[in-house]
Amino acid sequence: MTAPVQGFRIAERAAPEVAGRLAAGAAVLLPMGSLETHGPQAPMGDYLLAEAIADRIAAAAAAQGADALVLPAIPFGGADYFSFVPGGIVLSPATLQAVVEETCDNLVRTGVRRILILNGHAGSIAPVEAATRALRRRHELLVPAMHLWRIAGALHAELGGSPASFGHGGDPVWSVALHLRPDLCRPEAARERQPVPPVLGLPVANFGTLRVAGVEVSVPMEVEEVAPGGVACADSRPGSAEHGARIVARLVEAGATMVAQLHAIA
Repeated sequence: MTAPVQGFRIAERAAPEVAGRLAAGAAVLLPMGSLETHGPQAPMGDYLLAEAIADRIAAAAAAQGADALVLPAIPFGGADYFSFVPGGIVLSPATLQAVVEETCDNLVRTGVRRILILNGHAGSIAPVEAATRALRRRHELLVPAMHLWRIAGALHAELGGSPASFGHGGDPVWSVALHLRPDLCRPEAARERQPVPPVLGLPVANFGTLRVAGVEVSVPMEVEEVAPGGVACADSRPGSAEHGARIVARLVEAGATMVAQLHAIA
């Protein structure tokens, strides 16, 4: 393992320092997120949260003697339900997969063998996993990916989160935003879910599904058809910075442990 070093963002370090740390075996963290609606109270750029989590993972890994550097975040997510959000940008799955692959190809070409992806958008899961499979075939390199909100969602109840706030436009993103970027949050705008009109004359069950005869049938939908104003949870108001801190602590613990393991085996 390399010795702990302060300063983790590649964009903020001088090239000779970065080259030296990578040559000594530093891992590279690739944060990713999206630019979409998270309701009227939260910032559109959840990639800012992925980047802040990456910084904390790098610091925690350094405390364990495992150096890591953080790339600038990929700010645009894979296309799913957010193609018509004003100001939002989505990438086709094929384009996003190519961006992830080529980013990692550049790292591998200069000798990096320890990479951890920190993905903060559900619509990017499939492109990221396709990219990591391709990287394994091409470079014989295993690149792990932490899908942050899927992990956080599984921890929500365990960590004391409210059932009402769980879902899009609420937790876990909302509480994490309150913890990491309170300067960008508008808690006074948090609200309950609004009524969702039927699609094809049938009730909307979830993102991309309708309820028919007791089962869910998939149909292509956009966010406003499922979550008017970006809020799908019952009520985003129970979200809190304290809950966000608990979520972030678990994500950082897992990420730092993964970085240390990459140092231990590579």
